[in-house]
Amino acid sequence: MPAPTTLDSDTGETPVTEDGDRVSARRFGTLAVALAVVVGLLLGYAGGLLTPRLTRPGDASVEAGFARDMTTHHAQAVEMGLIAFQRGTDQEVRTIGGDIALAQQGDIGAMQTWLRSWGLDPTGSQPRMAWMPDGTEMVRDGLMPGMATPEQMTQLREAQGKELDVLFLDLMIKHHIGGIHMVDALLDASDEPDVVQAAQTMKNTQQTELTNLQNALKRIRG
Repeated sequence: MPAPTTLDSDTGETPVTEDGDRVSARRFGTLAVALAVVVGLLLGYAGGLLTPRLTRPGDASVEAGFARDMTTHHAQAVEMGLIAFQRGTDQEVRTIGGDIALAQQGDIGAMQTWLRSWGLDPTGSQPRMAWMPDGTEMVRDGLMPGMATPEQMTQLREAQGKELDVLFLDLMIKHHIGGIHMVDALLDASDEPDVVQAAQTMKNTQQTELTNLQNALKRIRG
């Protein structure tokens, strides 16, 4: 039952109810994060353009394969993060979701800029994960390590309440573990300083987020 409203004794106007405040705040927050995601993407592009290039990795290089595959991997995480931010019921879950969406959208912008600056297409002719030793064997039904299946993504989109919070945390933990494994492979194989530096930053960020995700899941499950 909506909260009753009364006229303000000084202005004679009807104030916004507490429920209305929460709805308005949630809508404002969603718009703010959506705008920040776009800004993060643009900053990622700018960062990629400003990074000096002494060499140009080829189409079948480790760097190009990583940029292409991690873009796809990140894109799923952005969607998952936005779902958690917009519809999660736990405040920490919403915060984590928003942070992941922002950070990974910025990474996508940088990686796509690398490919353009190298004169390469966003998609290449190599199989998924071919840049990584035994990487093609890790692909399952077209999905890279840690990625949620189409069925799991549908379940997340339709989930409500605590079920959504728990499912997001569980899926994102697996997603980050898979992503970190891919970053480690890049760090072992690449000697491109700017790519290595960006990948190390990705790993550091995801390791911190992974700890937060695991702690939040433990708390919510009790």
